[in-house]
Formats: sequence, structure tokens, C-alpha cells
Amino acid sequence: MTWIVKLARTTEKQKNKLSKPVRQLLFALIGDIEKGGPVRGDWPNYGKLTGNRHHCHIKKGQPTYVVVWEVQDKTIKLVEVIYVGTHEKAPY
Repeated sequence: MTWIVKLARTTEKQKNKLSKPVRQLLFALIGDIEKGGPVRGDWPNYGKLTGNRHHCHIKKGQPTYVVVWEVQDKTIKLVEVIYVGTHEKAPY
């Protein structure tokens, strides 16, 4: 069974401000989460944060772009992406 991935309202706005290559990386990550679940050890600098939050870097360099997501419900397999943007403003 696949996971359902939704974007938070603020993440929708953040997504629209990203460059096209970074946006494509975001969609690739979302596709991987849908297929394989929220634990993404195959992405660079992946890490589990406190609680049900996870993060990884989708673009290294200056600036580094980060995606943070949270497992909302394990029984119905629901994940919400709560942040996408530069590393400096990430909600760790």
C-alpha cells in the first residue's frame, strides 16, 4: 500500500518560489515517500528528527535546500510535508 503525501498550506507557497530543478527534486522525493514510506535513508543527509519528523537535503551547495516532513497517521499512511526551503530557516 502506498503512502499519501500532502503539502501544508505554507509549503504550497514555498514550493512555488523554488527554482524548477529544486522543485523537480521535491517532487522526486515526494514520489519516493509515496512508494517507500517516510524513512528515506537513500536521500542525502536524511535524518529522523524528534517525534515523527524527518528531513533531508534535496540540493547541496549555496544555498542548501531542505525538506521536512511529518508522519500524521501510521494506520492510514499519511505524511505531510511541512517545510521546503533553505537550510537556514528549516524548523529543526
